[in-house]
Amino acid sequence: MNFIEEIVDDYFSDEKNKSFLKFRFPPEPNGHLHLGHAKAMCLNFGLADKYKSECNLRFDDTNPLTESKEYAKSIIEDIEWLGFKPSKIEETSNYFNLIQSCAISLIKDGFAYMDDSTSEEIAELKGDLENPGKNSPYRNRSVEENLDLFKKLCDGEIKTVLRARIDMAHPNLLMRDPVIYRSIEAEHHNTGSEFKAYPMYDFAHPISDWKEDITHSLCTLEFEAHRPFYDWTINRLFGSGVLGVNPRQIEFSRLNVEGFTLSKRYLKEIVEEGTVDGWDDPRMPTLKGLRRRGFTPNSIINFCEKVGISKRESVIERQLLDQCLRDDLNKNSSRRMVVKDPIKLTIVDNFKQGVSILENNPEDPSMGNRTVNYSEQFWIEREDFRVSANKKYKRLKLGGNVRLKGVCIVKAVDYTEIDGIITEVFCEHYPDSFSGMKTDVKAKGTIHWVNRDEAVEIKLNHFDGLDKGTISAFGEPLLDNEYEYPVQFTRHGYYKKDGEEWNHSVSLKNSYRG
Repeated sequence: MNFIEEIVDDYFSDEKNKSFLKFRFPPEPNGHLHLGHAKAMCLNFGLADKYKSECNLRFDDTNPLTESKEYAKSIIEDIEWLGFKPSKIEETSNYFNLIQSCAISLIKDGFAYMDDSTSEEIAELKGDLENPGKNSPYRNRSVEENLDLFKKLCDGEIKTVLRARIDMAHPNLLMRDPVIYRSIEAEHHNTGSEFKAYPMYDFAHPISDWKEDITHSLCTLEFEAHRPFYDWTINRLFGSGVLGVNPRQIEFSRLNVEGFTLSKRYLKEIVEEGTVDGWDDPRMPTLKGLRRRGFTPNSIINFCEKVGISKRESVIERQLLDQCLRDDLNKNSSRRMVVKDPIKLTIVDNFKQGVSILENNPEDPSMGNRTVNYSEQFWIEREDFRVSANKKYKRLKLGGNVRLKGVCIVKAVDYTEIDGIITEVFCEHYPDSFSGMKTDVKAKGTIHWVNRDEAVEIKLNHFDGLDKGTISAFGEPLLDNEYEYPVQFTRHGYYKKDGEEWNHSVSLKNSYRG
């Protein structure tokens, strides 16, 4: 049980709260969701599921300059892909009239005023952690003047701002008369040109939570300093709240993963600069990018569960994320043979064509078998043959034996090379060593292969941070089929088909030690 669940359990200990519990996931539609959002998503929707309560999806769309319907649609798609279903889909923009009324209420009560100062002047007057701020020269305007000016702001006639009237000497800089309304000349993706002035997020957020009867407003730690204003807004506007329960903001540590920069601003920059090919580029930590890379909903949800919820910021090893993906794919992915760095292997004695029957997934017999044709001509990995090798080498060497997976045991008898590079290995086979036969012949090991007569050439993408490398390989003809799920390439790892290419998802080996 994490500390937030303990808080919720304590909330439930009050009998009047038993039927009154509600969460929300409130992304701003100004970009695509990334891995960090997945943690918040799993937390909010997970709590709703555990406590048999509700969790809304709410778009906190208070800035039309950066938000769009495209982003909102993408967010809904990502939530559905992870398997979550919001109780309702809400938009802060649907509450703009309510939020304006709340601003007017604060003005009438003497808790808000119109300020003609520039943003630079406001910042200068705020002071710093060591020095108190100074009152704006407009702080003592009359209620009537403030109401008139606020109407003009909302009508688009002036471009001043509305500030909350709190305390310019407050130790929390965010409580020194924060701006709560400003003018923005832009079409809003939901409300069009209806509004000329828009609430600041910090002002709209608590009002939206109150409007939706949210009981626990879960935010990452950077919003901890914002909580006093959240509480101030709720208490000034709504008093004791519904059933005496007001929304409560609770902060938790955000997700930091080794090797990932989870910043919308940074991600937007590398998209706009052309460093990556878009928000869904497999090098991106967006959910759409991770999906193209081969990550599955289960792997991301399991990762978030293993990371857990705490108040302490930390950096999570990338290996844990990879291991969660590897665990899922090992159980559910099909197996296929692929040769990356090929050399020819030819069986030179009286060898007949045949069919090999191979398991699609040894972890799950229900996935059945596949048939793979073979002839005397194979592709094998270059590293699987040596002219000479020590006893520890478990593959094919000149004069030695090895089993071709699902076929038979062969012995290397000769080879060719050009400019010192081996191009072909010649082998003889043991007729009594085919799969299913009893034989006295010993083999050093088993190697995979691809039939040269039917092999398909494929492109494999490998990633190192933002670097991308592409190589050619040969694979089973079945790889021409469509694959929604990643595939395990024998010895090489897991790959996700992406159009005509394959993206490397994760290696076979586990490097995570916990």
